[in-house]
Amino acid sequence: MKVAALSGSNVGSKTRTAMNYTIKALTEKYPDTEVTLLDLAEYEIQFSDGRNYLEYQGDTGHVTKTIMEADAIIIGTPIFQASIPATLKNIFDLLPVNAFRDRIVSMLVTAGSQKHYLIAENQLKPILGYMKAQIVQTYVFIEEANFYRKELTNDDVLFRIERLVEDTVLLTETYAKIREEKEAEYDF
Repeated sequence: MKVAALSGSNVGSKTRTAMNYTIKALTEKYPDTEVTLLDLAEYEIQFSDGRNYLEYQGDTGHVTKTIMEADAIIIGTPIFQASIPATLKNIFDLLPVNAFRDRIVSMLVTAGSQKHYLIAENQLKPILGYMKAQIVQTYVFIEEANFYRKELTNDDVLFRIERLVEDTVLLTETYAKIREEKEAEYDF
């Protein structure tokens, strides 16, 4: 199973810290899983100009192709000004409308305020649904108060990250099995 872990901002450290914990939980519990971290702070991503994602070169091509080849995507995003970052929205714009068809997408959100918990519900989930993702319904919301010196300090948050990883893998395996059974019904 291939998992793309997308840290959806090019600034800040909290989302990347949370993604590091998520990747650690994933690789410890499911060592056969191939995980690729895509931290947008480490890439030079072009703005979408309407081309097919396969036509982009360099970092943009690498990031979009890695996402498209993944069986599951874990999206980590901060909330800035009550919205997802433009860097993450640009990634969605670079991909085709059906980019997440037959893929499981889960998410974790970092925010400075409790008031931002609905951004995932009102902005991120509709985008993912439009792009045909099978969304892990529960997501991890992490407030700034749960971090101390670039470490997660809340055991409940760590438990919720572990649960998110389990749900992501379980759903990915389940949907793969369903698709295999459905394809086996055809005789050609």
